[in-house]
Amino acid sequence: MNVMPEQSNDYRVVVFGAASVGKSSLVCRFVHGTFSESYIPTVEDTYQQVISCNKSICTLQITDTTGSHQFPAMQRLSISKGHAFILVYSITSKQSLLELKPIFDQICQIKGNLQNIPVMLVGNKCDETGQREVNTEEGTAIAKSWNCAFLETSAKTNQNVTELFEELLKMEKRWFMSLNLENKKYRKIHCPCM
Repeated sequence: MNVMPEQSNDYRVVVFGAASVGKSSLVCRFVHGTFSESYIPTVEDTYQQVISCNKSICTLQITDTTGSHQFPAMQRLSISKGHAFILVYSITSKQSLLELKPIFDQICQIKGNLQNIPVMLVGNKCDETGQREVNTEEGTAIAKSWNCAFLETSAKTNQNVTELFEELLKMEKRWFMSLNLENKKYRKIHCPCM
């Protein structure tokens, strides 16, 4: 069986988290600049954006994974193919944070040493302060114990959404990457956000 080689100029970011934490909303806000109040469960979607990588052009592939645990084989495949990982929870749900630990453990198991693999813990929905169940300090402490970066975001208000992806790319030590292409920001979209 011949398997086509993967494109070497693709950089794959995988987004994990429980259902309804705003994974798709974060990705759509970043890629399209839009936010939708409606909730449509995701099985798995991939979005692409052209970025600068080692002074040339490459494709940032963002895989938005399902929030359910119905597809463990897809989860393992996404981890094995991923270059970087965003672990999203909602600050309004302590349970959504707890559900990330097995995913983080599986990333460690499949990838081994995470020293050179960018991982970002993200507390989304930080605009909903009245319903907060996870304080910033708790998110920071867990990120420190997992040896990963931490950021709070709001897809709804666009708070720290671009910064999330910029910081994730800055953490990549094997390549120099930037969202900026020749001093101009381009966003090439191949997959529509639903």
